Amino acid sequence: MSESCLSLQRPQEGLVVLQLQRAARMNAMDVPAMRELKATLDALAADRSVRVLVLTGEGRGFCAGLDLKSVLDAQGHYGLDATASYELQMVFDSVMRRLRSMDAAVIAAVNGVAVGAGFGLSLCADIRFASRSASFHVGAVKVGLSAGECGISYHLPRLIGAGRAFELMLTGRPIDAQEAERIGLVAAITEPDELLPRALECARQILSNSPYSTLHTKRVMWNNLDAPGLEAALDLENHVQVLALMTEDFSEAALAFSQKRAPQWRGR
Repeated sequence: MSESCLSLQRPQEGLVVLQLQRAARMNAMDVPAMRELKATLDALAADRSVRVLVLTGEGRGFCAGLDLKSVLDAQGHYGLDATASYELQMVFDSVMRRLRSMDAAVIAAVNGVAVGAGFGLSLCADIRFASRSASFHVGAVKVGLSAGECGISYHLPRLIGAGRAFELMLTGRPIDAQEAERIGLVAAITEPDELLPRALECARQILSNSPYSTLHTKRVMWNNLDAPGLEAALDLENHVQVLALMTEDFSEAALAFSQKRAPQWRGR
């Protein structure tokens, strides 16, 4: 069996830190690495105890996208036919779908360059923090491919607006950490050694809320980004909120409020 390219840590109950570990390749991912990542995310998604996932990279890169060396021959030529190329796309596609559909809140701690699929991974997260050394690159448009890959054309305009997204995707220019914070792509930037602690601080703030609250807040947010109008958004909010009022955790929160103490969540 080949050596794993991932590291999993569980700093506390409900919290998992998943680190890409191909530092020598700036965490660029080949097909076996992406399949391992997909299998790991599948296992985490099936684990109902996991409420927050922090995704980060080892070394100077968050993820440099596809490892081009893995798909070029000795002469530097791309040799995959259309069928194999589509299969390659589907491997990366499956990871984006899985990460985006996680019930756990996903925090990307972007420690370095995020290129192509790496940029896509960061955009699939619910929250992004970035080191001052981080940068975001569309990548593909600079090498004769479409900038629309790995969900970038879906997520980026929703996060920063279509006007900015068009400019970034058509030019392929990099976004440094300072600009990423200014345009709302990341929630905050930190010094490199403070990045993971900042992400873990946010994770613990999420964990301090009830499991129902965080899960359904995430679902409502993502669904209402695509709501056809305010009425549909309000209808979804109303249904979710009525169910929340019926939970034991809400009853406990109301009692804790009256007793001036912190609630004890039971997850039901």
